[in-house]
Amino acid sequence: MKKTVLIPDSFKGTLSSEQICSILNERIIEHFPDCEVISIPVADGGEGSVDAFLSALGGEKVFTAAKGPRFEDRTSFYGLTDGGNTAIVEMAAAAGLPLVGDDKDPSVTTTYGVGELLLAAAKQGAAKIVVGLGGSATNDGGCGAAAACGALFYNKEGKTFIPVGKTLTEIHSIDISRLKETFSKTEIITMCDIDNPMYGENGAAYIFGPQKGADKEMVKMLDAGLIHLAEIIKRDLGLDIKNLPGAGAAGAMGAGMVAFFSSKLQMGIETVLDTVSFEEVIKGADVVFTGEGKIDSQSLRGKVVIGVARRAKKQGIPVIAIVGGADYDIEPAYAEGVTAIFPTSRLPQDFSILKEHSAKNLSFTANNILKLISSII
Repeated sequence: MKKTVLIPDSFKGTLSSEQICSILNERIIEHFPDCEVISIPVADGGEGSVDAFLSALGGEKVFTAAKGPRFEDRTSFYGLTDGGNTAIVEMAAAAGLPLVGDDKDPSVTTTYGVGELLLAAAKQGAAKIVVGLGGSATNDGGCGAAAACGALFYNKEGKTFIPVGKTLTEIHSIDISRLKETFSKTEIITMCDIDNPMYGENGAAYIFGPQKGADKEMVKMLDAGLIHLAEIIKRDLGLDIKNLPGAGAAGAMGAGMVAFFSSKLQMGIETVLDTVSFEEVIKGADVVFTGEGKIDSQSLRGKVVIGVARRAKKQGIPVIAIVGGADYDIEPAYAEGVTAIFPTSRLPQDFSILKEHSAKNLSFTANNILKLISSII
């Protein structure tokens, strides 16, 4: 092999994408010392997304002041790459669940600090901003972020305020003219890997509210707020987003990114592949290695393995997926461009035991694959 590209998702709960790339790189160089190995750690939009993009693309981490999920003063960050033309913002850096500790309450938390990061990146001169949704402590529909960027939310008395989950029903009207002017020359892409609607039984409050600290009564209240917000957005902004797939992501931040920032919601892997110019990167590659913790029917909807395979297939490049485990219903993956799938689990053991051996099992599997490749080329 002369050239190979590594682009694995993390094995959730065991190995990060960066760790997987490192293990595979080490094994490849053992078997093919002169091989050019290109590593592209995959970010899923949650915590660590900025670091993953910077690892893949180079660039700098910019630290700046931004409000936390309870409006507290914090030092947060975003990433700049492509000579400062592209910024990476992960909402978890300013509105992440770990930032509230045990004091969880999505009725009072805000995405205001996320808006401050967006504003800082735009003022820095970024022509494109990639926003990662994931791991949020909020349920404000992105209103806090919009307010930080100049959107005005009025109550029935005509006074402006910054809505949070419990005050969404108090929104009487919305004016985003100043926000639109600020971001008129900025393209915003939002990474979103779920297709939940904004509200309802499968929406933001009902599905994700409980893990953020909401009890049954609070869930109903938060859902009512999102219903009201959707109605005001439709009336004042002319957008019907209630059934938009992904609108319910990150406390309905998905809805807010579309409604307030004119952002496109896009699968995380598609965003990564576009941002790293994947088609150019893989030209001349002998093989692409990808993978994830478990490949199943959900994977076939277009997550990392399938997203990579579809694009590599267009250039006729083999794709090998190394996975922690595999369901029985993955035959369609081959039609999408996956050449072969190799699970790393060597013994039928409980996950609590297997996870302790993840690195060794991955290395063992990679070694066997590379032995096979080296014997036939």
